[in-house]
Amino acid sequence: MQKTKLIPTLLLLVPTGVVDAQESKPNPYPAMAPAEQYLIASRQDEITLARTAAPPSISADAKVLVLGKHGYETAVSGKNGFVCFVERSWFAAFDDADFWNPKIRAPNCFNPPAVRSALPLYLQRTEWVLAGVGKPQLIEKTKAALTGRRFAMPEAGSVSFMLSRQSYLGDAVGGPWYPHVMFFVPHGQAADWGAGLEASPVLGGEDSAIEPTVLYIPVPRWSDGSLAPVAATEHQH
Repeated sequence: MQKTKLIPTLLLLVPTGVVDAQESKPNPYPAMAPAEQYLIASRQDEITLARTAAPPSISADAKVLVLGKHGYETAVSGKNGFVCFVERSWFAAFDDADFWNPKIRAPNCFNPPAVRSALPLYLQRTEWVLAGVGKPQLIEKTKAALTGRRFAMPEAGSVSFMLSRQSYLGDAVGGPWYPHVMFFVPHGQAADWGAGLEASPVLGGEDSAIEPTVLYIPVPRWSDGSLAPVAATEHQH
């Protein structure tokens, strides 16, 4: 059966017909756009957007990163071990059509185990991208880094929050998806969570061995406390 497209930390689950239609069209983002298009002009606007990833009880005391010309930079020091930031398109799976989409804005907030074990690889990927490294080289660099054990497997309990109704997760959805929490797990463990099975609330599945396995659970409220639409959990995989 056809596998629904999943983005490791940006979630883009769309109806199968929409995915099929997209795949039949030329990719509108075959290469990286000028770096300036991925930046947010106002540092304060980016801080504010990053904090919408999680409820204020978490994000108010979190460390906040903003994207600079060479990578993510600390804009606000935190107190609780969480890190909030706005993801860009290259956090997607390498084969995703939105990998170079400069419109992607995905507020995300990692808990301490995810900060220690999942975040470093994404921050390094960002530095490579902004240094001009193309996708084939990104894949090779990632393989080499993982083979050399430069980056750790996700720690138990690695979680992130994506509860912002202000996100833009891809052209197919044209804005946010559903508010959700994500669990980072070592490659090969998705089945242990019942992920992707019929009527399971846990969505996601295995991607390539050089990309984190990320599982998703939709939740009923956005970070501002307002109710969200009910997420459908039936999908093909």
